[in-house]
Amino acid sequence: MLEVGIILGLLIILGLGFYAGKLLFQLKQQNSKQAKMRTERIENIMVSVRTIAMAMAQQQCDLSEGVIRLTNLLNALPILPAPDFRKEYPAIYTLHDAIAQFATHEKRSALSKKERRLEDKARESIEAQYESKIMDEVERLQKYYPQP
Repeated sequence: MLEVGIILGLLIILGLGFYAGKLLFQLKQQNSKQAKMRTERIENIMVSVRTIAMAMAQQQCDLSEGVIRLTNLLNALPILPAPDFRKEYPAIYTLHDAIAQFATHEKRSALSKKERRLEDKARESIEAQYESKIMDEVERLQKYYPQP
């Protein structure tokens, strides 16, 4: 009777050990897959960042539009600990903050021509203040590669 209990106990321990091993293997696979997906996301975002930065440097993209897109992409990078992009690229983030209150999309369409013209002049004036610094930062951004 005692022997049956010992054998049964060993079988239960072996079964639980096998199950725990299987769960650990699945966890390792899941973590590996998540790390790969995170790395791919970083690479995809950085391709977009470099493309926008290059377009801005070649003046194929308005500074305001480029800055909005860049800040959103940089803020979406899944890097831990998150870099302080505001500190690394202060002109880009300062321009973003300065133009954030301007109307876009449907709200811009709802403005009168005069209101749109006034906003455009104000935006162009702000862009002119930061243009050279932003161009320097855009050049650095084209070479930036984050460490995941």
